[in-house]
Amino acid sequence: MNAAAEVDTELTRDAVTGLPGRDAARVRLARWLGKGRQVHAMLIGLRRFDAVNLAYGSSAGDAALAEVAQRLKQFAASALDGNWLVARSGGGQFLVLSTEPCSREGWQLAAAQLLDVVARPIAGQGSTLRLSPRAALIRGLAEEDADSLLDRLGQALSRLMTHPGRRLLWADGEATRAGRSAVQLEADLLRALDGDEIEVVYQPQFACADDRLVGGEALARWNHPKLGRIGAAALFGIAERADHVAQLSTHIARLALTGARRWPMDLRLSLNVTPSDLASGNFATDFIALADACQFPLWRLTLEVTEQVLLADVAQAARMLDVLTAKGARIALDDFGAGFCNFRYLKLLPLHTLKLDRSMIDGIAGDPRDLAVLRAIVAMARALELKVVAEGIESEAQRALAAAEGCSSYQGFLRAKPMAADQFIAFATAG
Repeated sequence: MNAAAEVDTELTRDAVTGLPGRDAARVRLARWLGKGRQVHAMLIGLRRFDAVNLAYGSSAGDAALAEVAQRLKQFAASALDGNWLVARSGGGQFLVLSTEPCSREGWQLAAAQLLDVVARPIAGQGSTLRLSPRAALIRGLAEEDADSLLDRLGQALSRLMTHPGRRLLWADGEATRAGRSAVQLEADLLRALDGDEIEVVYQPQFACADDRLVGGEALARWNHPKLGRIGAAALFGIAERADHVAQLSTHIARLALTGARRWPMDLRLSLNVTPSDLASGNFATDFIALADACQFPLWRLTLEVTEQVLLADVAQAARMLDVLTAKGARIALDDFGAGFCNFRYLKLLPLHTLKLDRSMIDGIAGDPRDLAVLRAIVAMARALELKVVAEGIESEAQRALAAAEGCSSYQGFLRAKPMAADQFIAFATAG
């Protein structure tokens, strides 16, 4: 029997949609996680749903929610195998949970199809409603509890709702364990910035042609004295709520540049740039001064920008990046393929590299269409004189195909996991 048909009877169903509520979903999620199952989840939100109630009345809004619930159940029953659950999460939000074995790319495809189903017009009394659904996606981490998983989903959906053109967002990063409120964590972060709790680790990057080490990407971790290690996504989420993103970003850049200046001179450092960075009119000059103070030459640096970073003001971003490239830095468009792949960015920005999102790599060893997409992207990059970096390489087959198709370098757990500064130096100088 499907999990949707065996929801705990002691937990009531939502009067409007007939679906189990968030409490029922949490109970079922905790049960699955307690059994060591890999859980895939998506939190679906209806953007500007309040406007539906204002324009058409609450009864029309309730009818729309009931129709959405029915569509979600029908989709799950036809498209998801194994155990699944559809639940109401409150307001215009719904949870879809599944233990079906599924790749990251497969779950994203299912979410995209489901959003298309929800977005179909809903006929009402004398009117037709058109909803604007969004979905935050997650693959549960080992030993993560239900509250942490749902909290990460909620944060991702909140970020997604501020971007009118984007429909999907992965709630990536490491989980934070229970025991500290949001306010406490924000206060803890201020202390961490003044202490030694923020650490930078480096993900090695290798040449596709000969597996030669060519550099490393700096990744932030927060070694919280009570909660343990907190990953970069959660760390920046806390900083964003506390309005300390710029301070955190500068702190991480200083640590990364200082740690990498001891590397062999032929290795490059890759460093992520945040939206707050490029929103500052002084970012370029301030960063150049920081690199100079850290004695790190900009010609050894690659700054990675994502589509999210560019959405606010691509013209300003281009101006800032032009200043930095004039001083020798290189620019990579990160997570290429994860968003809408706005090709306008390829014309406006001083790019040197396309860095493929791991979702573009997951299926290349088993799906001819995925391989064809990779081949097309590499051909386009070659025509634009851009290098291609493959991210998320986890098998020899993926590495071999990325190399054969013309990717210049790769990173992933196949060769090495992120490592501390001293470990990276030892790794770089061994043999």
